[in-house]
Amino acid sequence: MDARPYTQDGCASGEITMGSLFDGIGGFPLAAVMVGIKPVWASEIEAFPIEVTKVHFPDMIHVGDITKLDGAKLPPVDIICGGSPCQDLSVAGARAGLAGARSGLFMEQCRVVKEMRNADIRRGRTAVSVRPRFMVWENVPGAFSSGEPKGEDFRIVIEEILRIKYGSLYAPGSYPWTWGSPGESLLGDDLSIAWRTLNAQYWGVPQRRNRIFLVADFGGQCASWILFDKKGLPGDPEKGEGEREAPAEAAGACPDDPSGAYPIECGEHPCGKFIPHQPKK
Repeated sequence: MDARPYTQDGCASGEITMGSLFDGIGGFPLAAVMVGIKPVWASEIEAFPIEVTKVHFPDMIHVGDITKLDGAKLPPVDIICGGSPCQDLSVAGARAGLAGARSGLFMEQCRVVKEMRNADIRRGRTAVSVRPRFMVWENVPGAFSSGEPKGEDFRIVIEEILRIKYGSLYAPGSYPWTWGSPGESLLGDDLSIAWRTLNAQYWGVPQRRNRIFLVADFGGQCASWILFDKKGLPGDPEKGEGEREAPAEAAGACPDDPSGAYPIECGEHPCGKFIPHQPKK
């Protein structure tokens, strides 16, 4: 049995791999290759997006409908990403929530992750070597308020992700308060979840589009580091570089962004190495 890709202290030591659920035209695989992560497989059912990603990622395997996948039989990967359908969570829709046929596919994402992890455990892997170590979920901010009572669906999202590793846990809700961004949930030293809302206009896209990005680390407490760490950013206020005349181009590191969406250019784990982030341009 190989011991890649993590060292004993939980840091990356080899090639990092990723699987993409609800792949669309390959947004997650594109982000992956830009930072040195290898997209191994993708799940998508629409014909045209599949043809697009076959052109851009010819070596990526297409595994088909998520409802027909067995996570134990998929090629194991270090990260599983997915933006489950948002229509039932969006404030613009009928708000059927996770009970809806489309947004309820989030549960399939959790199932695939759990099946893959359980299969790796049966192979003899333990601790940080169990794959996938990380799960990434993307969706609309309407998820914060969807459900009854208000916000119940996001509570279920957190609970189901926690249960991937620890069975029948109960996650408390935010009621009577609303969920907000950013946020974090820790369970001991070996499971962490963090989320924040990012606005596309600060990431080089000419439109205002807010989305929740949630990261789960099933092997440690690195979820918040991945989403929130600002080390290495130009204009880091801790370095006292003074007031910026204009927001950065391309990467869009805007200190006035109300969502706190500071893109990471070259984040550094306390031990000096970990998952690579967006490279400097």
